[in-house]
Amino acid sequence: MNKLIEGIIERAKANRQRIVLPEATEERTLKAADRALGDNIADIILIGDIQEIHRMADEFGLKNIDKATLIDPLDNPKAEEYAVLLAELRKKKGMTIEQARELVKNPLYLGCMIIKTGDADGQISGALSTTGDTLRPALQIIKCSPGITCVSGAMLMITQQPQYGEDGVLVVGDVAVTPMPDANQLAQIAVCTAETAKAVGGFADPRVAMLSFSTKGSATHEVVDKVLEATKIAKEMAPELKIDGELQADAALVPSVGKKKAPGSDIAGNANVLVFPTLEVGNIAYKLVQRLGDALAIGPILQGIARPVNDLSRGCSIDDVYYMIAITACQAQAAKSK
Repeated sequence: MNKLIEGIIERAKANRQRIVLPEATEERTLKAADRALGDNIADIILIGDIQEIHRMADEFGLKNIDKATLIDPLDNPKAEEYAVLLAELRKKKGMTIEQARELVKNPLYLGCMIIKTGDADGQISGALSTTGDTLRPALQIIKCSPGITCVSGAMLMITQQPQYGEDGVLVVGDVAVTPMPDANQLAQIAVCTAETAKAVGGFADPRVAMLSFSTKGSATHEVVDKVLEATKIAKEMAPELKIDGELQADAALVPSVGKKKAPGSDIAGNANVLVFPTLEVGNIAYKLVQRLGDALAIGPILQGIARPVNDLSRGCSIDDVYYMIAITACQAQAAKSK
């Protein structure tokens, strides 16, 4: 197991959080939950048909599922309490109590209501659900963190090049959610990605590079102007944040290039957090590094929500779910400390 992943798991174990898995009757999810319970990395809340969960646990020889809290979304004693609260939260959007009663039978909505009422700390879905289905209840119920209006996705990139980033590890964003961020949104992405680097990556000193095709005025374009404006806004949002831009990727990562292209910059040649100007750039870049550079990509880790709600790929493995439980726990620890 990679050292970074080991660190994430150890931090999760040190302060166990309550993580909701609303797709409990999905095989990979249930097996990952059993493993997480056995390793004590989180307290698990499973949402699904309780008889089916027990049947599957017996079928697969899972020994730890009894340690989980099991909730049947169609037979939930708190259903009316949640429906009343949901109707109140969404009354400006015209939601009726009847509509709310139906929605709290949906495991994805129910999980977010459990978080909203303080009985859980984070949620993971996506093995069966789309990203939209995962995000919709989170944004309607839990909402964004204070000062944040856009959700984004960060990726942990574990490379075989220890001279770059944090001993070869980089945290990059946005790679998953906001296609064409404006300057304000890009600033939010920068601040949130630095927070993810601390909470999940364990970085003591995030150093953020705002990437572009220009370094310090080497080219002029409205896209470069956006990156410059975003850098300024991010510094105002988080004055303690170490951040610089605009920087080309080589100027951000390679000390000799950084010194030549951006003399006097504390970030150039020394960055461990990379912020892409658009989702298109970020998604393409991380997948190229993953495939051509044989890097391990972990994520995307959703950020900007007041309590962590993460989205799995429908092609995820048991390991992917297990690691995301630990990642979500680390994010929940950080959210509580704010």
